[in-house]
Amino acid sequence: MHPLVLHSLPPAPIDSSFPPTPKPYSTLSPLPHNSFATIIREVKTAKLHGFAASASPSTPKTKTQKQDDDYHTTLKALNSKGRFPRKSLGQHYMLNGSINEQLVGAADVKEGDVVLEIGPGTGSLTNVLVTVGATVLAIEKDPYMAALVRERFANTIRVKVLQEDFTRCHIRSHMSLIMEGRSFVESQRAKVVANIPFNTSTDVVKQLLPMGDMFSEVVLLLQEEAALRLVDPSLRSSEYRPINIFVNFYSDPEYKFKVPRTNFFPQPKVDAAVVAFRLKQALDYPRVSSTKSFFSMVNSAFNGKRKMLRKTLQHICPPTEIEAALSEVGFQTTSRPEELALEDFVKLHNLISKP
Repeated sequence: MHPLVLHSLPPAPIDSSFPPTPKPYSTLSPLPHNSFATIIREVKTAKLHGFAASASPSTPKTKTQKQDDDYHTTLKALNSKGRFPRKSLGQHYMLNGSINEQLVGAADVKEGDVVLEIGPGTGSLTNVLVTVGATVLAIEKDPYMAALVRERFANTIRVKVLQEDFTRCHIRSHMSLIMEGRSFVESQRAKVVANIPFNTSTDVVKQLLPMGDMFSEVVLLLQEEAALRLVDPSLRSSEYRPINIFVNFYSDPEYKFKVPRTNFFPQPKVDAAVVAFRLKQALDYPRVSSTKSFFSMVNSAFNGKRKMLRKTLQHICPPTEIEAALSEVGFQTTSRPEELALEDFVKLHNLISKP
């Protein structure tokens, strides 16, 4: 059997500096464009089923040899399990290994760190994490891809793969087993580094950000529009939502860099971007009597986006009390939710919430 030669795919550029220091809003060099139909045709005709493991049998259990992960190996790995990305599930595989290195650099992952990876795919990001000396808990919903990553890293004890749906799994108990024997102080909390499906970003953010006792940093590759919306502190914007209050309540978000759509397979219709969320611990959260009642109030406030707060919050207390509270916080009695920042909502909640 003759090996397949992918003439239409020239070698991907590799960044020799690692870890790089991403600059805000910097644009990475896109890969050469190949149509989705062309790549699918080449994957289907490939007969390469021997996707290499990450180390030879003689390699010690504690180390993993560095592999080059580019779009050639990604396509071969997908073909080895007969998998094709499903756009309906938001599956877009990274084809540029240098971007994975920048993701790891954005999280400042060092030797000895414990890292949670969500949706490892073919294991290209996992490979970079293991190479720098991290221990990785990889959670993959697709059983075929989970099997591929297990096979690839069978010769190292640094990778544990769980075949589960992240949004439904008991992540705290899984991480507790990995972190057993460690003290949850700043330098010893775990980190999250992941290229997640675009359509799960809100669910993942909501699940991870309140876990500041376990994670110090959450670095995610998201749809660029969502990334900009999550870190934008400006008010009076049509994109201002309860999720903005949530993100800033539990973390300090930072936009890291843009990733052009040409770096994914299949190519999405939009660009992506990397956001780093530095998680707060409970002592650093804004002081509210109840986080449950606070976010219930915030969600109610935005239910009628253009309605005044004295209308949307009147189920909590009479409009006259809401008006008085708004005046005390420094706003007009006719104020709307998009006019208030996180600290303003905190003050308002503490004035109108009932013990």
